[in-house]
Parts: sequence; structure tokens; C-alpha cells
Amino acid sequence: MISAETVPENAPLRSVYTSNLAQLLSQNKFALAVSTYQAGKVILIRAENNQLNTHFRHFNRPMGLAANATRMAIGEAYQLVELYNMPVVAAQLKPVDKHDACYIPRNIHFTGDIDIHEMAWASEELWIVNTRFSCLCTLENAYSFIPRWRPPFISGLAAEDRCHLNGLAIVNQRPKYVTALGATNTPQGWRSHKAVGGILMDVENNEVVCQGLSMPHSPRYYAGQLWVLESGNGSVATVDLKTGQLTTVVELPGFTRGIDFYGPLAFVGLSQVRESAVFSGIPLTDRLKERTCGIWVIHIETGEIIGFLRFEDAVQEIFSIAVLPQICFPEILEGDEKTLASSYALPDEVLSEVESQGHQSNPLPPIKE
Repeated sequence: MISAETVPENAPLRSVYTSNLAQLLSQNKFALAVSTYQAGKVILIRAENNQLNTHFRHFNRPMGLAANATRMAIGEAYQLVELYNMPVVAAQLKPVDKHDACYIPRNIHFTGDIDIHEMAWASEELWIVNTRFSCLCTLENAYSFIPRWRPPFISGLAAEDRCHLNGLAIVNQRPKYVTALGATNTPQGWRSHKAVGGILMDVENNEVVCQGLSMPHSPRYYAGQLWVLESGNGSVATVDLKTGQLTTVVELPGFTRGIDFYGPLAFVGLSQVRESAVFSGIPLTDRLKERTCGIWVIHIETGEIIGFLRFEDAVQEIFSIAVLPQICFPEILEGDEKTLASSYALPDEVLSEVESQGHQSNPLPPIKE
């Protein structure tokens, strides 16, 4: 039986979590970044004094989230924010010697409302699921976005969300697999068959790998296996690339969306989902009258639930999850104008030319991006 610990009832954005999660993060030296557009937050999940620390930062409807130990990209309502980790700044945050990463905004790109879903880097280039225009895109400074691929059944670009393209998997540094809620070419045409009309496609071959899925999201290729969340069933599944056969690994008590891996563990996002037109008539809402929001930890070899973090009140949905390896206590610098104004990142090759104030020697500590 998994025991759980509860944040005090008067705490904002309170949660319940299993006692082993803080130990799991601290012993393996990693943290999690999570986006929730419904609550308008990016959450840093960190271990602190044998407890789990959920640290909230405000963003405007954050959905797509790509992050690693060096950088982070957050898709907001009509823009994309890129942040870079500056460990030198982290070392100066209070309390001193507690933070080991600090993500600082570096670029903001105004995309317009393209309904940014999943994002991932491929060969240092950020690829974005542009759900409103039913395509994968990248960014260039002069344009809102650059369309790079769209499903062959989508006849052209239109801000109509024709198939609800939503998930992206990178393989060998190239976009490889995507998920969509339907193979439809009409405005919001996917809605009429959402319970069983989902597909998983191979981007390189323009072929459907698996179909008949219930609201699939978050394809990932990990440990030699193609994974997908069949959100309408509240499940985690694998796909046989030769036959297209879907195998359910585990069913969970919520709408599964957002997944990342660390070793033999999968961290899966769960959302409550409302009784609305979008989520009515799917197997999950028929199976469970009450759904849960949080992060569930699954052993990928056995399907066993290792632990969970369950949000109790204000947070009702999860969109993206990213593991931050070799980082224990990160911070996102948001709204701190004084620190932003006095923090500088320079290329390694010019650091030897930097002089501390009032001295001709002792350059500033190296800052690597």
C-alpha cells in the first residue's frame, strides 16, 4: 500500500503525495517541470528536507513545455518564451547554496494564437505542434511561424483545428511520430469521432501507424519502445511498430496527457477533465465519475504504480511534463526585474576579457548556456 502525505489545508494549491517521491527525486538528483494551462502555472517539483516542494510560477495559459538541464521553452496563449539556465545566478538566490539551477527568460516570440501543444528540440531546432493550423512548425524572427509538415489529409493551412494535431516524438534528432484526434479535414471535424477516431502517424513516411485510438496524446520513443497515452481511456500504452497493435500497460484515474521518463520510471500527467462536449462520451468518463489531477509514477517494465502527486483544489489539469536531470532545486526567474537587470550571459570565448568592478583581474565566474 502506498502511503501519502498532505500539504496543510490552508496552503494555496495544496496537494497530496506519496512519501517516497521526495526520496526518489533527491537520491537520483532530478526535478520535474510541469505545465497547467487551466491554473496558468508552470510548476517546479523539487525535493526539500525529505518533503516534496511544489513551486508555482505564473504564465499566460502555458501548455507546450520543452525543458532540460540547459534550457526551457514554454508555449503560452499567443507567444513562446525561451529560458536558459544560469547556475551563477542560482548560486546567488536566497537562501544561499540551495538552488542549483535558475532559468532566465532570453527570448520571446509572438506566434499569435496557434494553440501551441507539444514541443521538442531536434538537432537544436525547436519543433512545435501548431494545433490551430494542423501542422508542425518552427520559428524564425520575421514570421509568426514556419510550417514544416502537415498530415497528407490536411489540404491546406487554415486556423481551423481540423484534426487536433497534438503530440510529437523525436527519434534520432528528427520529428518522427505525431498524434491527432482524427484524420479529418474540416473545421474541428475530429470532435464527432473523438472517442475512437484518434491516430498515430509516422511523419517521415506520411503513414498511419495506429488508428482507432481514444484521444491519443504524447507519443514518445523510449527504451526501444513507442509509447503513447490513450487519454480517452486514461491509459499508458505501447505500440508494435510492425503490426500497429496497441497494448495497454496501465489504466490510471484521470485523463492521461504529458509524459517523460527517467530510468525505468515514467512520469505521467493526469487531468480531471470536465463534463463538457469535448470530454463527454469517452471511455474514461464512462469508467470514472470522478477523475484525478496530478503526476503518477509508473514502472515501465511492470506497469506498477510507484507513487503519485495529487492536486487537491486549484490545479485540475496537467498538460506537459519534463524531467530536469542532474538538477535538484531549480528556479524560474519570473517577475524579478532587479535580478534580470543585473544578470548577464556571455559566450565562453569572451569570458577572459570580463573584469570585475574596480579590478583588472578575477573575471566573473563562467556562465555557460
